[in-house]
Amino acid sequence: MKYKFTGKNVTVSEALKSRAVAKLDKLSKMLPETAEVLVTIGVSRSNHQVEVTIPLHKRILRAEVTSDDAYLAFDEIIDILEKQLVKYKERLRSRSGKDSAFKEEMSLNFSSDGMDDNGIRIGKTKRFALKPMDPEEAVMEMELLGHEFYMFRNGDTDEINVVYKRHDGSYGLIEPEC
Repeated sequence: MKYKFTGKNVTVSEALKSRAVAKLDKLSKMLPETAEVLVTIGVSRSNHQVEVTIPLHKRILRAEVTSDDAYLAFDEIIDILEKQLVKYKERLRSRSGKDSAFKEEMSLNFSSDGMDDNGIRIGKTKRFALKPMDPEEAVMEMELLGHEFYMFRNGDTDEINVVYKRHDGSYGLIEPEC
């Protein structure tokens, strides 16, 4: 696996890098050898915010933890990412019944940055297939990614919908008006 470390308001020390690599190497048996692991460590006041993103072919594994100690945050990150990988692997196996689908899904996905003609900078572009699913499955995907919203093609109406997490803990669904 390849590691890329970024520090926000902090310089990432070699000791922290080596600890992170040692912890994240535990995931290497479940990920492809060419996987790229993006680690962002930020400090605000006395809290350390650690974010790990692993872009894969059709999925993104992501975990974010805020803690007093950056070293302890990596322990929590590993637990979160392991649960995501196990859940995703079981889901793929239950749908296809084969391991080959999981291996196919576990190849890298790169995104490009670009500048619009109007001077508007698009920081990141994500592309993904909009497979038909029901809103409940879309909520599960959103939770798996750790995002606040998720865009999908509704299997019943065949239209593009968005599910999102509301401040009260419930979920919302945005459907286009015909």
